[in-house]
Amino acid sequence: MTSDFRFPIGPQPQLSTLTPGQRQEGLEALARLPEQFRAAFEGLSAEQLDTPYREGGWSLRQVAHHVPDSHLNAYVRTRLALSEDAPTIRPYDQDAWAALPDMGGDVAVSLDLLQALHGRWVRLLSALPQGDWARTFVHPEYGRVYTLDAMLASYVWHGQHHTAQVTGLRTRQSW
Repeated sequence: MTSDFRFPIGPQPQLSTLTPGQRQEGLEALARLPEQFRAAFEGLSAEQLDTPYREGGWSLRQVAHHVPDSHLNAYVRTRLALSEDAPTIRPYDQDAWAALPDMGGDVAVSLDLLQALHGRWVRLLSALPQGDWARTFVHPEYGRVYTLDAMLASYVWHGQHHTAQVTGLRTRQSW
């Protein structure tokens, strides 16, 4: 943990290859994330959900909806990487998505979506043969080629990062 509320667990990892052990740890972390993320929101009031996790940051409600949105995009990118040769993915404007009207809705719907999505995603990733982890997609916004190993490490971090933003605010506010 760091004292930077924007990146409470530190910077995103920049890995391209994982060992089989690291991959297994990542899959287990990805499988655990929905329940950990749900627990971070347990018992929060509407007023608390509408509180930004930091000055100038998204509200906790927006964070609750953002993680499934982001992971849904990653799931689609995974499937594209497995079914096409080094596809160029389509980026999306996460801040524009965070401002859409459905972001004001019940967080339980997004928490349920994250649970179902991770069930499918982890099942898919767990069935991959060793060689498929080197399959890639191109992210044109970042000018980077991602392997599926890199994507796994990135999205494990992403889920833990946003969970820590929520739990960090809860700690600071004694909620």
